[in-house]
Amino acid sequence: MNQEQPAFSALNRKSTFEQFSNETFDLLVIGGGVTGCGIALDAASRGLKVALVEQRDFASGTSSKSTKLIHGGLRYLKQLDFALVRETGTERAVVHRLAPHLVLPEKMLMPLIKGGTYGKWATSFGLKVYDILAGVKGDDRRKMLSKKQTMAMEPLLEGEGLKGGGYYAEYRTDDARLTIELIKTATGYGALAANYCKAEDFVYENEMICGAHCKDQISGENFVIKAKKIVSAGGPWVDRLRKKDGSLSGKRLHLTKGVHIVFPFDKFPLNHTTYFDGPDGRMIFAIPRGRITYVGTTDTNYKSRLDRVVATKDDANYLLKAVHYAFPSVKVNNEDIISNWAGLRPLIHEDGKSPSELSRKDEIFLSDKGLISIAGGKLTGYRKMAQRIVDLVTKQLESSGSKDYPRCSTKKIALTVDPFPNFKTVEAFIEKIKPFLVQAGLDKYYAWYLTTVYGKQSNTILDKLKDFKNDKPEVALGKAEAWYGVHHEMINSAEDFFVRRTGRLYFDIQTISVIREEVMNDLKNYLNWDDDRLAKENKNLDELLFDARNYYKEELSKKTK
Repeated sequence: MNQEQPAFSALNRKSTFEQFSNETFDLLVIGGGVTGCGIALDAASRGLKVALVEQRDFASGTSSKSTKLIHGGLRYLKQLDFALVRETGTERAVVHRLAPHLVLPEKMLMPLIKGGTYGKWATSFGLKVYDILAGVKGDDRRKMLSKKQTMAMEPLLEGEGLKGGGYYAEYRTDDARLTIELIKTATGYGALAANYCKAEDFVYENEMICGAHCKDQISGENFVIKAKKIVSAGGPWVDRLRKKDGSLSGKRLHLTKGVHIVFPFDKFPLNHTTYFDGPDGRMIFAIPRGRITYVGTTDTNYKSRLDRVVATKDDANYLLKAVHYAFPSVKVNNEDIISNWAGLRPLIHEDGKSPSELSRKDEIFLSDKGLISIAGGKLTGYRKMAQRIVDLVTKQLESSGSKDYPRCSTKKIALTVDPFPNFKTVEAFIEKIKPFLVQAGLDKYYAWYLTTVYGKQSNTILDKLKDFKNDKPEVALGKAEAWYGVHHEMINSAEDFFVRRTGRLYFDIQTISVIREEVMNDLKNYLNWDDDRLAKENKNLDELLFDARNYYKEELSKKTK
């Protein structure tokens, strides 16, 4: 592989679609979430000729709506699912090593309360087993805290009924950024990928799947992608594709919705990520991140539209009630919530089980016509899910006379160009760029922001700042990021920029109004939008802002899309 990745640019769209139409691929992946992009990287790094299409933007579904933790799933110990705990627990450290700027060490505080989900001795034993299964060493091993130590660590907690706490190691990430870096790295190994490209139906030859009818959602162009093997990794859309294939039988998806609400950090100044009991016994996360603290998640059955999942008043009130229960001194209310996100979990249905009881294990579906589908699973386990799929694909290809393919090597493939060797060098880079940003008139917060979003790719953005020196500092930064996103991260819409490349809609929503007009004009120029397209993009952004700031009485009605 050439270590210098080719530009993952929206401006290369035409040539990408020409290749889609003119070549036959070993593997076509449908779905640009973390699972699909992980599969594309694994397959391409083994030498397969790979194409990936996503009907919206990369990570636009479940993979930008999680709790944004790379964690081992402590609660699965309670379900005695030791294999899942071992796999995801081990994977935490692997993914951190592959992208230390993006998967950040995060110590977790679990307050133990009288009558709570976890008792003191059970928690001590559980966390010990958790450390053993995940291979945790040194200072990251769990510590059990007294009530006094727990309150000293997090003074905002309710003291009455508090018995102590557990303190253990996890990792925090930006799920959308992780997905983007995966697909960028996959293209560095030769994979061909496009967002806003919908697989509308399948092509068959001798009753076996051999391609897909696709549509460019931007130009309206229709074409066919031919491939020896096709994998559907469409998350909540997997069953719709199985239905198109005529293979929807047996196990099916069970969609549940998770909502997170966001507060300004000064309204909820949490010292540590906290995993706490809600009033109904469900465990909730409260996570400080930069300028905000977010809280989640809910877990409710979902049967409404897939293309626009929103937070309801009941969702917000449920999470507010949990905050008031565990942190009574935090006097936040609905008016203090500055943003939210709502997403779907494509779990596997099990009769008689509530949403929270459903397994997070992944499931592979094999159709008689050759379609391979995968659903379920956790963000943390994306790499192992990809490995299982590509092992299956290569085995099928080899059995039909193809060459032998090497084993999975993604455990050693860094997820960025010029990677950081460890987290200490990430911290050093943050300190290194602070003076430059301050000199440019920007808050030193942006050193942390740029580094944990782009890694050393921040240097390209900082260089570009010089072209916008006559703009206000925050506007100049936004314009430099927009330029970078179009030319290096396949931004094709305002939503791509404000939601998934920068996370501003969730983590820094106040800055959108500051930079919006100038960034939108630049996107118009880079992407050759006419006035109608610009108006459409502004309307969509208005809708996103409304949904992030408001709460509906009920779910939106179903809409097929």
